[in-house]
Amino acid sequence: MAESVSEWLQRDSERLWHPYSSLSEPSPVRLVRGADGVRLRLSSGPSGESGDVAGDVGGTVEVIDAMASWWCMIHGYRHPVLDAAVKSQVDDFSHVMFGGLTHEPAIRLADRLVEITPEPLRHVFFCDSGSVSVEVAIKLALQYQVARGNSGRTRMLTVRGGYHGDTFAPMSVCDPVNGMHSLFTGALKEQVFGPQPPAGFDRPDDDPEFLAWAAAVSDIAERNADGIAGIIVEPILQGAGGMYPYSPACLRVLRELADRHGFLLILDEIATGFGRTGTMFASEHAGIDPDILCIGKALTGGYLSMAATLCTTDVAHTVSNGPGGALMHGPTFMANPLACSVALASIDLLLSQDWAGRVAQISAGLSAGLAPAASMPGVKDVRVIGAVGVVQLGGPVDMKRMTEAVLRRGVWVRPFRDLVYTMPPYICTDEEIATIGAAITGAVQEVG
Repeated sequence: MAESVSEWLQRDSERLWHPYSSLSEPSPVRLVRGADGVRLRLSSGPSGESGDVAGDVGGTVEVIDAMASWWCMIHGYRHPVLDAAVKSQVDDFSHVMFGGLTHEPAIRLADRLVEITPEPLRHVFFCDSGSVSVEVAIKLALQYQVARGNSGRTRMLTVRGGYHGDTFAPMSVCDPVNGMHSLFTGALKEQVFGPQPPAGFDRPDDDPEFLAWAAAVSDIAERNADGIAGIIVEPILQGAGGMYPYSPACLRVLRELADRHGFLLILDEIATGFGRTGTMFASEHAGIDPDILCIGKALTGGYLSMAATLCTTDVAHTVSNGPGGALMHGPTFMANPLACSVALASIDLLLSQDWAGRVAQISAGLSAGLAPAASMPGVKDVRVIGAVGVVQLGGPVDMKRMTEAVLRRGVWVRPFRDLVYTMPPYICTDEEIATIGAAITGAVQEVG
């Protein structure tokens, strides 16, 4: 006999940890029955968690996924092109080790990534996840400095407010105070932190706050130069640290500091890559190139976990000719053929369309849809950059109530900290973007 929704959810609560969750006091979860296009089909039933949702029919509800499943499903669910890519590769082989072997999907994908990323990046290391790509990037920076005779350069310079992943090296360059990893203070490598860039994508480079920030981070770099291997930041938009946009001029300052002091510049574009901020990669807003680039999330269109770390020829050859004789990393599922095949299909699908025009339309739609929230009590800020829309509250969001309020309006979001935000799939129609905006503003007005 088929189990009821409540029975499935009970088993979930007894066995499964969800992201940043407690097993003693688990947060509500919803059972997904299907997904297609930009919509999730969720069970409704005796648990009551999905009751009274717009579109509730026959025990399930259909809602717009305004999160693109944590920013990766840029083409939506069950896209026929991506489905076909996975099925075709399954017919050949699903996986082979990458040690001593290679395959066409990996080679083709590496070629395509080199074509679309900033010009100096010529070499590709495939990883399991975004966090692992940051691990690899930091390893590259450390091995690079050792190979150049700078074995004392073992720390990274970054800025407050950042988030780079949940494994140990990435945790060490996340914000140490307001981030999610303060419990590990003392166990993590102590890195060098500069102040958070002043807020605002359009802030001019002669603005006093920008000039003060530039002077402060330059002083920190100067005083710690002998111990710093590289600089790592999320370009233009700090993601999980607060959906916080800053001026491209800040990236130009960091590029100059890296050049002046012999640091490597690592840009973490796991969240911002593949068009999310309006350019293919966010660094393009600043007109600068990194020495090392981390990408993930949208790389496979959300179908499989995969990331990549790209670097310049100087970095690759210096590390390869250094004491280790190799980059000291090698995941079991490195360059998984299924992931490579669907990633190549996803990139080709993106490039075959006017993705920049579509992101601009989404940006305009989110700006119009979220604008009413700016005048609501309890709202601190409303901001939009590319296909990212944010309503920032004056205090912590009541995640359960806010999620339910948005869900009743036919939209799925995942608020956190003081933010109710959306990063929708690019295939959302103008009407769907308007629905997302209305759902968020309506819920903010209701819950406050």
